[in-house]
Parts: sequence; structure tokens; C-alpha cells
Amino acid sequence: MQYFGLHEIDAKNVRVGLTFDDVLLVPKRSDIKSRKNVNTKTMLSRNIELNIPIVSANMDTVTESEMAITIARLGGIGIVHRFLTQNQQVSEVLKVKRSEGIMIEQPITINSTGTVYQVKELMRNNKIGGILVKNDNDKLIGIITKRDLFFEYDDKKPVKDIMSKDLITAPDGTTLDEAKKIFIDNKIEKLPIVNSEGNLIGLITSKDIDKRERFPIASKDNKGRLMVGAAIGVKDNDLDRAQALCEAGADAIVVDIAHGHSDLAIDMITKLRKHLDGVDIIAGNVATSKGAEDLIKADVDGIKIGVGSGSICITRIVTGTGVPQLTAINDAAIIAQKHNIPVIADGGIRTSGDITKAIAAGSSSIMIGSLLAGTDESPGITIMRPNGKFKMTRGMASLSAAVERKSKESKSVDENYLLDYVPEGVEAMVPHRGQATDVINKLVGGLRSGLSYSGAHNLNELRDNSEFIRITEAGKAESGPHDVNILD
Repeated sequence: MQYFGLHEIDAKNVRVGLTFDDVLLVPKRSDIKSRKNVNTKTMLSRNIELNIPIVSANMDTVTESEMAITIARLGGIGIVHRFLTQNQQVSEVLKVKRSEGIMIEQPITINSTGTVYQVKELMRNNKIGGILVKNDNDKLIGIITKRDLFFEYDDKKPVKDIMSKDLITAPDGTTLDEAKKIFIDNKIEKLPIVNSEGNLIGLITSKDIDKRERFPIASKDNKGRLMVGAAIGVKDNDLDRAQALCEAGADAIVVDIAHGHSDLAIDMITKLRKHLDGVDIIAGNVATSKGAEDLIKADVDGIKIGVGSGSICITRIVTGTGVPQLTAINDAAIIAQKHNIPVIADGGIRTSGDITKAIAAGSSSIMIGSLLAGTDESPGITIMRPNGKFKMTRGMASLSAAVERKSKESKSVDENYLLDYVPEGVEAMVPHRGQATDVINKLVGGLRSGLSYSGAHNLNELRDNSEFIRITEAGKAESGPHDVNILD
């Protein structure tokens, strides 16, 4: 056998790749009196600004509407995973968009001939407490709330028999301050907005006004709705999916494949750019400067960085391919910053200190997977064990995820498919971590402290002025608790 182009491996010139545990940030003189005074604003993509640099991963055990709503209220953003039917994914995006806003433009409604059972289903599926009622001419004629359903056991009864007909409405153009006064004066919770013909054009709720005051740094679009992204693949029907997601209000479309530096990904970006307008396109994952450069040439608005760095990813073991995450971030960011394209560090984050290091290396935001998979808001399965409560998580290239995808596509899974498939992810359990809000606040709090140690008032200063020092295994051991018995 003849080898063409084979060359000797020069150990002296083989690059060293670094990841988070290989380095520390050198402390710098700081004039910051309180970590609360630092600014954590950043760019997710070319046109989307976040108040905290946290993105929940597009994994089926991490991000659906509940997680996306929670993280957007805190100033970050969630990316709804693509391992749903198109209608299901669109529904999850709509739930986020309808959860709050200056005015809900597409409120849930029901015809007056609908049944009590249908109302209960709409309330349960959309997690709402009231539904507006229209007649056959599409005119607003009433509202039905959970109070109207108290002690109502006849699921077949028509809505018109139990709805409240004395509606208080407001005209188009009503401000939030005006709406707040109407709520207080009339002791109501929902205010339908109608035009001069009496047609419903939107809904303002007292809860929305309350949420604006409780979550002042929430990620909002120009209509006051929570921001949300959605992932797609690279198959022919994914273009239709992307268009449907955009119509539902998705603010970013993420082209999501394991090897983003591929013609498949670049071709999909090109198609999206031709057919979509007003939405940012993020693509990945890549792990090199050349990968970032080629995605930038395809006209992306943001790039996901990380190949094999996730806690449940085994790509590097199965394929022998990858780049340690800190080096991958830095290589890609050096190219991306020349074109003003933000990069998202996806994978390998275990602590708030890792977030600080990732941003210092050049990332604009951080995608979190396993740390959020154990929270109440994740869609993962909860498991009880003698030693505590856990939730399931899995890599999207794991065998179970692949089988589930295949069964949704073809209704059955061929035995040869199972034999031929090579998993690049695993299934695992993560400890139950309570509410996502607590996890995210601790991560952001650690990042704020990291900024103060580096004398950085914002993320740009951290990237510009940080200094890394490489540490040994002894230095790594010294960094954690040692020579003590840790109390549980």
C-alpha cells in the first residue's frame, strides 16, 4: 500500500490545546467596590443583545418553552431544541412569545360554541387562566376564566352558557400606564384591546405589567415579548420548519449539527439567508478558526464553538477529533471579532469560573446544557434513587436520541439502522438542582465576582485586559478544597 502525502509527526511543533482546568486568570488591580456594579450585557449574535451571557442549550432534556421563558426573564435566552415535530416546536416558540409582552397580539381564543372540555385543555396546554370568547363573526363577546369553571363538571356544556359577558375593553393605542389604571379601577386581570369595529387585536394582562416590574432586565423583542431561539437541522424540510418558526416569532434560527464546518451547514445557511428576513442566523458547531471563517463567509450572525466538549458528548473518543475548548474559543474568536460576529461557547462549562474564562478567551455568551438539565424547568425525566432525586439528560447524538428521531420520521426503526449507528453521546443522570433561576443567578454571581478580580467593569474589558496563566496538576489541586474534611 502506498501513502500519498504522509509526513512525520513533529512532536516539537504539535500545538498544545488548552481547556478550562489548564489555566487561571491572573488577578488585576480593581476599583470595583461591588460586584453589582459590573455590566454583564453582551451580544448573542450580530443583532441580538442579552443582559446576561447565558444561553440554554438546544437539547431535548434542557430547553422547551418553560426553560426558555425562565432564562429570558433573567436576561438570557433559550434555544428550543429541534427534536420535536414542526408543529410541536412552533407551539413551544408561541408559548414563549405569548407568555408576556406589551400586548399579546395573538391571544388564545375560543368560539362560543366550544365546550368546557376544550377550554380546560387550552388552559392546561397553554398554562393560562383565561380565554377570550368570539362569535361566528369573529367578534369579541366574552371571557371565560378558571373562576367560571369552579364546580363545573359538565365538560360538554358550551362556553356561551358559563362565560362572563360583561367585558371591559380598551381601544387600540392604550398605553401600559393607562392599562394599569384600568386594572386598578376595575379590579380585573385581563384587558382585551379592540379596534373601532370591535374586533380583537390583542390582550394586556395585569401579570404582564407585574412581570415587567419584577424582571427589569428580561430579554425582550421590540414588541415587548420574551426573546427565544429555535434550532433546525440541515435536511430539505428544515427550510420550511425555519420559516414556520420565524412566523411564530423566533428571534434566532440556530443551524444545529455536530460538525458545523461542512457543506451541509453552509448550504443551509445560504438557503436561509435567501428566504428569511428579520431573524438572526446562528450556526455551528465548529472548533477552528477556519471553521469560523467559512461560516462567516456564508453570512451567519453568530457562531457556536465546541466539538466534543460537552459533558455527555463522546465525539472525541469515538472519532479521535476535536479541539480543547478554551483553545477552540480563542481561535474562532480572533477571526470572528474582525467581522464583528459574536461566538457562543458551547460545552465544557462546569462552574461559574469556567464562564469567566470562556469570555476572557473571546466568547460573547455561554451555552449551558447539563447544569440546567437537572432543574425543575427542564423537560428531562425525573428519577428517584435511594441517594436522592435526579433528572435524565442525554447527548443529541446518543443512541436513544437517534432512535427516537428515526421513529418520529419513519414510524419504525430498522434493525440495520441500530447496527450501523455509531453514538457520539451518552445518556446520564444529573442531580436535581431545584429552580433554574437559582442556578443561573449563582453562575452570573460568580461571573460578576470574576470580573471584579480582573478589574473589568464589563465583558469587553474582561476580553481585552485578561491574562491567563497555565497551571500544573498540583496547581489544579490547590485551586479546590484540600487538606480538610468537607461537610455535606
